[in-house]
Amino acid sequence: MTVNFRLFLVNLLPLYATFVIAVNYFGATVRALNLTSSPSEIRIGAKLRSSRLAQNLTLEQLAKSTELTKGFISRIERDETMPSVPTLVQLCQALSLPIGALFEEPEIHHIPLETAPRINMGGTGADERLLTPRSAELVQVLRSTVEPHGTGGTELYTVNCDVESVHLISGDLTLRFANREIDLAAGDTTTFPGSTPHTWVAGAAGAEIMWILAPAAWSGAA
Repeated sequence: MTVNFRLFLVNLLPLYATFVIAVNYFGATVRALNLTSSPSEIRIGAKLRSSRLAQNLTLEQLAKSTELTKGFISRIERDETMPSVPTLVQLCQALSLPIGALFEEPEIHHIPLETAPRINMGGTGADERLLTPRSAELVQVLRSTVEPHGTGGTELYTVNCDVESVHLISGDLTLRFANREIDLAAGDTTTFPGSTPHTWVAGAAGAEIMWILAPAAWSGAA
């Protein structure tokens, strides 16, 4: 399916949905428009299932509200069958999901490490890079290449996020808190509130570190 045809469907379906609702309201009938399979068929099942689960709805509850069978909805969610547009309208209405959302392309960002923008988190002896888009708000991923005995500073600091996870890719790292220290070996991960005062220091071998901040500690234009 070409991009132009996908855009055509995205624009057509909301209009067709309105038409279906109108003719049903006035008691008329409408012949179902079936979307036939194609080698590049749009897969909407995962999005429908994700929306249902996000609302804590069971297949049985969704089947009852749409007057469809559990088995049929299950096949739609597994992309084993493509529903007619009127059926799609029923499902989207029951899930309070805009039909166009099913056909939107996801935003996918690929950032090679060597071109990731450098940032400065205040440490010494560290090459720090931002691996997620600057505009990302839900999560932020940073990677630090730290020289032997590089450090986040002698003073404890906090980060403006709810959760901070530190994953040691290689080398040695010590996390320091107000009343304890944690030594990380390669492959270890430590998670704590970003509001917890802390700092860090790499060992004699240096360290490769991944930092995950949620939500993003800052965001802005890319």
